[in-house]
Amino acid sequence: MKLVIQIVLWIVIIFLGWKLYNSVMGPVKFNEIKEARYAKVIENLKDIQAAELAHKEITGNFTGNWDSLINFVETAKFAITQRRDTSYADVAKNRAFGIDAGYFIEESLIDTLGFTPVKDSLYGTSTRYKTMMNVPVEGVDAKFELKAGKIVKNDATYSVFEAKVAKKIILGDLDKDLLAQEEQVQSVDGVNGPDLKVGSMEDVNTAGNWPKLYDAAKIK
Repeated sequence: MKLVIQIVLWIVIIFLGWKLYNSVMGPVKFNEIKEARYAKVIENLKDIQAAELAHKEITGNFTGNWDSLINFVETAKFAITQRRDTSYADVAKNRAFGIDAGYFIEESLIDTLGFTPVKDSLYGTSTRYKTMMNVPVEGVDAKFELKAGKIVKNDATYSVFEAKVAKKIILGDLDKDLLAQEEQVQSVDGVNGPDLKVGSMEDVNTAGNWPKLYDAAKIK
């Protein structure tokens, strides 16, 4: 009987030790995986952001269609320009005042020197823009949600866009309780809210919702 009690006690001790270990190491492991995945997702969001900003610069609007965005990257070109400051005499005023020179008009001229492909300017020789719409997490078959449109702020109309993916898609195979906590994060050093995103459909904002620490994160 004494032996049975000892065995039971050892089982209880081992179980409690295992629970204690998991309570400490579980969040640590969760955060390690989370940060590695977030870093990869953010790299794609930065590529999407760059493509959308180029689209806005050249066409005047953002786009909410992946095919349209990819086609734009592959075919559009940035204009290479040079600014020149020049001045010339205001002949009418000079004649009116009976002088040969005196009144000059100064202005800046923009010369177009040539064009460079958007693809080369943003991504160099890489073709990663072709897959930037895919969520880069192993085992996850999902695309970023992409939207674009117009909003009115202070009687002015602005073009906006938003690309996002839910945290539950990025971290769906991890501990559910820790995932629920992560979705509620409101912190200067964290990714706030249930999504990882860039841009906004409610505000004139083309930035991402991740903290600066992820801008220097090493992709694992």
